[in-house]
Amino acid sequence: MESKQWYMEYRIHKNRPGLLGDIASLLGMLEVNILTINGVEGKTRGMLLETDDDEKIHLMGSMLKKVDNITVGALRVAKLVDILAVRHGRYIDRDSDDKKTFRFTRDELGLLVDFLGEIFKKEGNQVIGLRGMPRVGKTESIIAGSVCAMKRWTFVSSTLLRQTVRSQLSEDEMNHNNVFIIDGIVSTIRSNERHYNLLQDIMNMPCTKVIEHPDVFVQESEYTYDDFNIIVELRNNPQEEILYDTFTSTYSDDL
Repeated sequence: MESKQWYMEYRIHKNRPGLLGDIASLLGMLEVNILTINGVEGKTRGMLLETDDDEKIHLMGSMLKKVDNITVGALRVAKLVDILAVRHGRYIDRDSDDKKTFRFTRDELGLLVDFLGEIFKKEGNQVIGLRGMPRVGKTESIIAGSVCAMKRWTFVSSTLLRQTVRSQLSEDEMNHNNVFIIDGIVSTIRSNERHYNLLQDIMNMPCTKVIEHPDVFVQESEYTYDDFNIIVELRNNPQEEILYDTFTSTYSDDL
């Protein structure tokens, strides 16, 4: 059987000396490798495990239910959010109703960049929406995530350099391995026909597209929210509202 990564999370009720050692010894006797250990959200500890025998994981879970000092809260095949939780010691805030929406604040930019980097490493078609007010760090996070994924980024439209509205791209820029950055406001409200034709070509390519201001993009184009794989929200603070009417007029004035 192929080796598989598992995520185990447990809450500590009494952090007695030697507790972690006992759990590690149990895993060692079962020949389950511990890849990463970290505290996650206070008294919760997360482990990233690896084994080629699923039965060992289920057996371990049954045995740990008998340990009074801890309660196992999760034991599952590791997902990206689990790997990042162990790596950073905190969970990504996820919308309880819309599971494909993930929320970050500016003090979590390191976590956001790591998250985007892991997503950008995936091959094939991906459409990622990125919501946020101006100057919150959206474009910078996309570029940093591309660097983490060791991928080249290509601006299709943007306001980072005052005005970027491309009507054609070179052969190298149209590489499927690139990360294409699209400003949803510029590409719909401020675009011309040649730019929009290029945009449609890119949207049909089996590659990664990141669209800033996805709500305006959906409102002003034929694309829908179903076209997005995930939506990322970036705020200065958790209470900040993302209100497009406060800055869409500025786009028209400035460009």
